[in-house]
Amino acid sequence: MIPSLGILTLMALACVVILWVSLALPGGRDGLRALLEVHPRAPLAFAWTVALTATLGSLYLSDVRQLEPCLLCWYQRIAMYPLVIVLGVALLRRDAEVWKTALPLAVIGAAISTYHILVQWLPSVELAQCSASAPCTLRYFVLYGFITIPAMAGSAFLLISTLLATHAGLGSRTSR
Repeated sequence: MIPSLGILTLMALACVVILWVSLALPGGRDGLRALLEVHPRAPLAFAWTVALTATLGSLYLSDVRQLEPCLLCWYQRIAMYPLVIVLGVALLRRDAEVWKTALPLAVIGAAISTYHILVQWLPSVELAQCSASAPCTLRYFVLYGFITIPAMAGSAFLLISTLLATHAGLGSRTSR
């Protein structure tokens, strides 16, 4: 199961790159805008799916694999778990303005994940000590040479942020 989470992380990062490149290429914005006219809620549905998958993945790691979350992991969960509900309700209510609520959560989560990744690879930058039983510097596993648990969360936050920003910038007027 953990290698599958690593593959999902790589897929999330690939989606982010594809979206960014699409936005940067001439005509890319027009192509994405046309896609959003046909499927206006696709970015929100995809963002909700990513948030749900990340939430279930974190619960799997702690409840099934018995990996104790550190303090920074809990902060990331505090940012991720509400996204499942906020985005899910927005999809049901067809709320095109949900990005105003969800994007700050995703950006804050991405910042925490980035700091956590930094702490894992450079423990000297840790500002406060985590608990002895679950130190923030502990890497339970490393996949493909760089994917750790906070990298998984960070890739999910980055993809959700990118999807919400794309939705807000290109498609929110067509989502009603």
